[in-house]
Parts: sequence; C-alpha cells; structure tokens
Amino acid sequence: MYQGRNYAVVVSATNTASSTLPLVGITGGTTVRPCIYEFVFGSSGAPANQAASFVFQRGTAAGTSTAFTPVALDPADLASTTTAGFTYTVTPTLTANAFLYRFGLNQQATFRWIAAPGSEMKVPATASNGIFCLNIATSTTWTAEATLLFAE
Repeated sequence: MYQGRNYAVVVSATNTASSTLPLVGITGGTTVRPCIYEFVFGSSGAPANQAASFVFQRGTAAGTSTAFTPVALDPADLASTTTAGFTYTVTPTLTANAFLYRFGLNQQATFRWIAAPGSEMKVPATASNGIFCLNIATSTTWTAEATLLFAE
C-alpha cells in the first residue's frame, strides 16, 4: 500500500484507436500530487485474436469526458480531490512526446502493471494537469476494462 490516501478508478470503454481521445484519465489540482501506482487492462468481449497498443501520456487540461468518482480503498478516507474521466468527447491538451508508459495487449489477455517504489506515474501539483491513457492502435474495436489505482 502506498502512503497517503489510495483510490480506484474502474471503467469500461470502447477502445477505438485515437491519438487524441483517451480511454481513461486522472486530473489533479494544486493541492495534491496524485500518482498512479498500479493499473490492470483487459477485455470483457468474446475472446478473439485482436490486438491494441496503449500509451499513458501527460496532459495540461482535462478535456471533456464522462466523470467517474474515484473510490477510496479505505472507506475512512476523505473523498478524492483528483478527478477521473472516461469516454472522452473533447480532447485533453496532451503534452507532446510526454509518454510515461506504452504497452501492447491482445484481447485474450489481461495486463497488470505495478510500479516499483519511486517509479509511480506522478501528476504535478498544477491545476488541470493529468495523466491520460490512449489507445493509439487497434486491430478492431473492442471493449476495454481498466482499473487504475492511485494515491494522493
């Protein structure tokens, strides 16, 4: 468990390939530095031999998305000040070449990443800055299931 308050973002989104519209993202503020320390990606669709490539990228404005209220892993914790979104309809302002992590995934597999201590993906304590996960290539559209765990 990471120090601070820990939260989960659990979403289901269609992974249409896009270099501008994320599947999921978190946006911090000026009072906290959220950091993603674990994520899991998979598919809830019927098994098929399809592939996708995902990238986590920094951004400086959140864009427009369906809001998701992060869930505290410890029910005694306060509500998260970090916001989360999925199914984006307006592109966030993405920071050019600020890629934090890239991975490929076959629809028949599940992928889990856990940060080594000190290697979490961190959001600066700056208004509207965030980290967004985009599907940058896909062999076909399928439903991606994603869980992000972050601390603040």
